[in-house]
Amino acid sequence: MKRTIKILGTGCPKCVKLAELTEQAAIELGIEYELEKVTDINYIISYGVMLTPALVVDGTVKVAGSVPSIDQIIEYIK
Repeated sequence: MKRTIKILGTGCPKCVKLAELTEQAAIELGIEYELEKVTDINYIISYGVMLTPALVVDGTVKVAGSVPSIDQIIEYIK
């Protein structure tokens, strides 16, 4: 099953880091995924996210306001 993964954020260094770690985690897991980087503030707020970066997997916010470790990201997306 293909995972839909979104990184919500303005493109700040933490947002970029979360995107990099998430891609690395998905590759390590060997899963099919589509990664989208969302910078539209209104779209981000529509998820109820007030702090970025945020990780959204299959429509569910998994973490917001911090960059989790790669091990945590693996748990969120597997």
